Amino acid sequence: MSTEQLVVALVVVAAVGLVVARSIRIIPQATAAIIERLGRYHRTLKPGLNLVVPFIDRIKDLIDLREQVVSFPPQPVITSDNLVVSIDTVIYFQVTNPKAATYEIANFLIGVEQLTVTTLRNVVGGMDLERTLTSREEINTELRGSLDEATGKWGIRVNRVELKAIDPPASIQDSMEKQMRADRDKRAAVLTAEGQRQAAILAAEGDKQAAVLRARGEAEAAVLRAQADAEAQAMRAKGQADAIGMVFKAIHDGNPDQRLLAYQYLQTLPEIAKGDANKLWIVPSEMGKVLEGLGGLFAPPGPKDREG
Repeated sequence: MSTEQLVVALVVVAAVGLVVARSIRIIPQATAAIIERLGRYHRTLKPGLNLVVPFIDRIKDLIDLREQVVSFPPQPVITSDNLVVSIDTVIYFQVTNPKAATYEIANFLIGVEQLTVTTLRNVVGGMDLERTLTSREEINTELRGSLDEATGKWGIRVNRVELKAIDPPASIQDSMEKQMRADRDKRAAVLTAEGQRQAAILAAEGDKQAAVLRARGEAEAAVLRAQADAEAQAMRAKGQADAIGMVFKAIHDGNPDQRLLAYQYLQTLPEIAKGDANKLWIVPSEMGKVLEGLGGLFAPPGPKDREG
């Protein structure tokens, strides 16, 4: 084979290799390729090995089909009470139609960003500052619904919208911090006063119960002391009565005359009067005779006595 033939063969082999190489396209997983034939959309290649017509078909774009996360710079937004807040937003979206994402909008990332800013200003513009700071979930839901509806024709599905930060003006932040400190101090004072009130109530209740118990104990003690004194007095009175009875019985058993009996009664009367508990004196039935005997002691002697 001559040198010219060898060169021609090498050229043919290189051309065939180039044609084969341009005919085979390997598309990565979670990626879609947009194929244009002679400048017009032809088809969308799926992940894996694909064959195309070389020099006629060409890959316009490779579209990532995974969920994408885009964080936009903080945007100044004016609330309904004319205060400017800075809102930092994060969007989670996914391309569901590679053809629409390629041909319906020039750059869907820029389109999503601008649409997010516009929708955010519309949503927050109808809220005052306090509601904006406390209604993140409401803002997220409304943003997601508006963005998903608008980006549907672009072949994009908005899965989530999150507000990373809502920063009010510095002057408002200072006022809010002062208000929060005042509210915390107020709650602390209320809790302290409530605790002191509960403690005072418990202490008063304890003192009341203690006083009731003391009064009840003192009353029971007084009753017991009175009962004991009454029993002691009764026992002393009984003992004295028994002693007097024994004395009278001994005197009567000795068969004394009226004068001796009167004398013994006079000696016994002081014993009867002893003691603070003696409210009642026991006077025997013979007291009348005793008194007659006493009268006889002091009467002048009669004729019979002088005769004797």
